[in-house]
Amino acid sequence: MEWFNVGRIVNTHGIKGEVRVISTTDFEDIRFAPGSRLAIFKKDENKPTWVTIESTRRHKNFILLTFEGMYNINLVEPFKEGLLKVTKDQLDEDELDENEYYYFEIIGCEVFSEEGEMLGVVTEILETGANDVWEIKAPNGKKHYIPYIEDVVKEIDVEEKKIIIHVMEGLL
Repeated sequence: MEWFNVGRIVNTHGIKGEVRVISTTDFEDIRFAPGSRLAIFKKDENKPTWVTIESTRRHKNFILLTFEGMYNINLVEPFKEGLLKVTKDQLDEDELDENEYYYFEIIGCEVFSEEGEMLGVVTEILETGANDVWEIKAPNGKKHYIPYIEDVVKEIDVEEKKIIIHVMEGLL
């Protein structure tokens, strides 16, 4: 089964079973909505514990969650430092707007110039605020950084894992 991280439990909060989560998803309102099911992978364990979210609220830079049936700190204490994950089946293509992709769809794609030259493979996506920047590792091992903007990225085929870009002057 393919798993995707949506958050990390960094601590408990209070004594009534709340956990403090750092989100790693762009879809917090969906992933952490009451009624959502998440898998918790405890630190150093490969078998998930499935939970259903009962309540969600923001507190400073964290999301505080409670899980159905777990109303005591002793029940959630073992989840500290655990990862919250969803399965690929839980991902919904309707979450994405046009020209939006999940990171896992872009990472690993081969990048080509409009002239057909293979430039490298996307190895990482960096969030800058204005637009994402894709780190591309060239066949010679050198890294290039490509902004995900219309003027540069011309075509994305996630099925074929192929991206075509316009190489602007000074880009590479």
